[in-house]
Amino acid sequence: MDQFTINLLFVGASFALYIGIAIWARAGSTSEFYAAGRGVHPVTNGMATAADWMSAASFISMAGLIAFTGYDNSTFLMGWTGGYVLLALLLAPYLRKFGKYTVSEFIGDRFYSQTARVVAVICLIVASVTYVIGQMTGVGVAFGRFLEVSNTSGLLIGACVVFAYAVFGGMKGVTYTQVAQYCVLITAYTIPAIFISLQLTGTPIPALGLFGDTASGEPLLTKLDAIVTELGFNEYTAHHSNTLNMVLFTLSLMIGTAGLPHVIMRFFTVPKVSDARWSAGWTLVFIALLYLTAPAVGAMARLNITDMMWPNGGIEGGAVSVEEIDTDPRYDWMKTWQKTGLLDWEDKNGDGKIQYYNDKSEAMASIAEENGWVGNELTKFNRDILVLANPEIANLPGWVIGLVAAGGLAAALSTAAGLLLAISSAVSHDLVKGAINPQISEKGELLAARIAMAVAIVVATYLGLNPPGFAAQTVALAFGLAAASIFPALMMGIFSTRINNTGAVAGMLAGLVVTLVYIFLHKGWLFIPGTNSFTDADPLLGPIKSTSFGAIGAMINFAVAYVVAGATKETPQEIKDLVESVRIPRGAGAAQNK
Repeated sequence: MDQFTINLLFVGASFALYIGIAIWARAGSTSEFYAAGRGVHPVTNGMATAADWMSAASFISMAGLIAFTGYDNSTFLMGWTGGYVLLALLLAPYLRKFGKYTVSEFIGDRFYSQTARVVAVICLIVASVTYVIGQMTGVGVAFGRFLEVSNTSGLLIGACVVFAYAVFGGMKGVTYTQVAQYCVLITAYTIPAIFISLQLTGTPIPALGLFGDTASGEPLLTKLDAIVTELGFNEYTAHHSNTLNMVLFTLSLMIGTAGLPHVIMRFFTVPKVSDARWSAGWTLVFIALLYLTAPAVGAMARLNITDMMWPNGGIEGGAVSVEEIDTDPRYDWMKTWQKTGLLDWEDKNGDGKIQYYNDKSEAMASIAEENGWVGNELTKFNRDILVLANPEIANLPGWVIGLVAAGGLAAALSTAAGLLLAISSAVSHDLVKGAINPQISEKGELLAARIAMAVAIVVATYLGLNPPGFAAQTVALAFGLAAASIFPALMMGIFSTRINNTGAVAGMLAGLVVTLVYIFLHKGWLFIPGTNSFTDADPLLGPIKSTSFGAIGAMINFAVAYVVAGATKETPQEIKDLVESVRIPRGAGAAQNK
């Protein structure tokens, strides 16, 4: 059986499972559509939340970015996992106790203002649509490879699949679909990692293999450092980026995690407030299974790729020949990925070999001149393909490749569905029912939600054709927007009775607008290529890249909210009482001196 058929079998079986669950758990009421009837068990919800969370950015893109940058991109791991601690301690239980369906509904009621609710909807839609662009990018990469079509065709096919099960299932259908998707994606991620770790280090646990020795007795990371530095790249395990930007980026991811609506919505689905905390704890456990493995996947893949491009022991042994790529079955993965347009190479100097090295390194200039090289000949290697190509690079069995195909699609589609549900809920429940037509019927509200979801899919698919970065980089922009607009409003809404409606609205608008403008200046207005004035290689504000600005946007949000609230009317007493009732456990009383 050829590889294409195996891929179709694995992907087809997983899709049949997802769509079958969506039909079985189809939402029949607004309660089931928005919050799964508030009857989801904490362990089940933790697994669904982990699938919702571990998107194309985590499964497909993160290890690729770590592989080609090294230590500096460990910020993705630190920021995303740290954010869940904030979410579990500071937000999830209080928002569940408030008892609403959506984040925007909480903000509207807490700040006693329809304007605040509408502004929250706008913030939510901007952050979520940016996030969906990253997911659709991953969907295009995965479908393009495993259906052996172009990236564009893969993206359009994936959009149709998302529409099929997300639009009809609602939160109830999405929840149980995501449980199945988590099982698929974590199996697909860890099995090839175990195989590769055994190949390189003899250790079945990838996280331990990362710090283990290779067959030659040399530590894996030491060997990797030596190989990449010989080719003119930065040392893999060293810190090379700006420390201020690294701190701001990590902080932006952390507070962005705690402000993402599609994640927060998951905590509205459990029966009790205590279950919200347990859900967050279980989510961290399920996420850790992948996040502890990702650094090993990145490092081992980088070592394997470099060895394949220099199969004779580095520069002295010579690069891989064009003939070898064309005839050796070990290099079939390169020709397959070339069809997607995400991988390419060119024999620039006509010597019959493909030299892979850092042609921007001054140290390599003399070596290149001496050997007659005229530039890096591995001309394109999209970071988003690494995890999906990893089993092929390591020459693993066909069934493992098919499993990874299903896992990559599960990761991208599960988060896309959660995000689209957050967008549709904001439009139908908070905008249409909450602000435009409060008398709308339940049937009309569900129809509005599904129409909003369909429109969001179309917009995200269009923008996903020319994304502002790799999947994880685009997702980082969404985190920055959530950090700058939604997280401060939630924090102040729960922990400060002083912030009134005017302050909250001013803060959210200030954080969103400043951050969005900074991103557009670097990534292009409305993410249109060629309309940017700066790049992340040469940012507007010193070392601060667009992906790191969310933390500064959040500070601006807090500052503006407190200044405006201090200059306007105090929060009404009934709202103060409401905040206290949400924050203080029922039955708690003042301390008694006896």
